[in-house]
Amino acid sequence: MAKEINQFDTKVLVHRDLLQKKNKTLIALNDEIESTLRETVFTMGVIEERRSKESKDHTKRVTLYSQLLAHKLELSARDVEIITAATPLHDIGKLGIPDEILLKPGKLTEAEFAIVKTHTEIGYSMLKHSKRDILRAAGIIAFQHHEKWDGSGYPQGLKCEAIHVYGRVVALVDVFDALISYRVYKEPWELERAVDWISSQRGRHFDPDVVQVFLAHIADFATIREQFPSGLSNEHGFAVA
Repeated sequence: MAKEINQFDTKVLVHRDLLQKKNKTLIALNDEIESTLRETVFTMGVIEERRSKESKDHTKRVTLYSQLLAHKLELSARDVEIITAATPLHDIGKLGIPDEILLKPGKLTEAEFAIVKTHTEIGYSMLKHSKRDILRAAGIIAFQHHEKWDGSGYPQGLKCEAIHVYGRVVALVDVFDALISYRVYKEPWELERAVDWISSQRGRHFDPDVVQVFLAHIADFATIREQFPSGLSNEHGFAVA
C-alpha cells in the first residue's frame, strides 16, 4: 500500500508539473497575443494619423499623455494599461470621412463639420462588438472623447460622470496636443497660453478633477512634448469654426 501511495504521489507531482508548464505556456501565449494586439492598435492609429494629415507623432504624444494622466489620477494599474493601449484609436473613425472634407485646407462649412463629427460614431461602430478589453475601451474613447463635462459636447451630449473616465482623460490630452501642435490653419500655441485656456475650461469642457491633476503635473506633460515635437506631416489639414 505504501508503494502504491508513493506511485500515486509521484504521478500527482508529474501531472502538477505538466499543468504548471502548460499554464506558463498559455500565459506566454496570451501575453504574445496582447502584445501583438497593442502593436496592431498603435499601427492603426498611426495609419489614421497619416491619412488625416495630423501633426507628426500626434498618436504617440496623445497616448503618452493619456498614460501619464491616468497614472497621476491614480486609476488602477489595469485601467492605466488599457487606456494606454486603446488611446491610439481615438480618431479611427476619421477613416470613414471623405477626403474632400477631412483634407480640406480651409475652414469647414457647418454641413462639413457635421460630417466630421460623425467620426466618433463611426469609430464606435467599428470597435463596439469586440470582446477584447482593449478594443472595447478604444470604442468608448472613440465615441466619447468629444463629449464635454457640461453636456455641450458630441455625439451624445453626455454630462459629468456619465462620460467614462477614459473619455474624460483623452478629451483633455487630445485638445492639449492640438493646441500646442502645428496645424495647417494655425501655429502652435505657447505652453502657457494652452495651460491658461485649459484651466478656463475646468467644469465646462473638462472634468474639474482631471484638469486639476493635469495642471499639477504640467511639467511632465511638457517633457513628453519636448521628446516628441510636433510638425506638419504634410501640407494638408482642416480647420473648424
